[in-house]
Amino acid sequence: MKSTQQFSENGIRMPVTYVEVLPHTITLVEPTGRGTRIEMAFGIAKKLTKAIEGHSKKAGMTEKPRFFRSIIEKEIGETEKVGAVVKLGDVFSSGDMIRVTGISKGKGFAGVVKRHHFKGGPKTHGQSDRERSPGSIGSTTTPGRVFKGKRMAGRLGGERVVVRHLRIVSVDEKTNVMGIKGVIPGSIANIVEIEKEG
Repeated sequence: MKSTQQFSENGIRMPVTYVEVLPHTITLVEPTGRGTRIEMAFGIAKKLTKAIEGHSKKAGMTEKPRFFRSIIEKEIGETEKVGAVVKLGDVFSSGDMIRVTGISKGKGFAGVVKRHHFKGGPKTHGQSDRERSPGSIGSTTTPGRVFKGKRMAGRLGGERVVVRHLRIVSVDEKTNVMGIKGVIPGSIANIVEIEKEG
């Protein structure tokens, strides 16, 4: 995953994130109450458990896959069988609208100004040590407690984030790299889920 910029034919600059989409091997196809569950594997691992290794062997994989992901499909085609390889060009093309799900960057413990964009206190009138303070967090005798969900300092980032309405600007089937207009959650080596919209 790499963020950069690109210019359109009209000379308009736009942010573009390039994502490597490795070929996925279908390792399991089973019916469920909501539809058909399709399990796909990709990457290379050093060691697997016997149960998971059995999935890859049934699919005819010679290498041990590192990552497994499952999706639910209401209708499946004839090509979606165990052992089939799904490539970038088989699913996505330039101009498609997608949504990307990933884990955002972890920022650690953060105050209310950084975490919730609080304004902070005044810088004068004896308040020199309250610039980034949240201020009052509760009422008086009634209710006599702090309500649940109160926006306060705490751990920031490291959450599941969904970014919708993104457009694919380029698809390179040779290098398995896809260009997405906009930014997506996570760090450079993060794994994201990409789905078509509509």
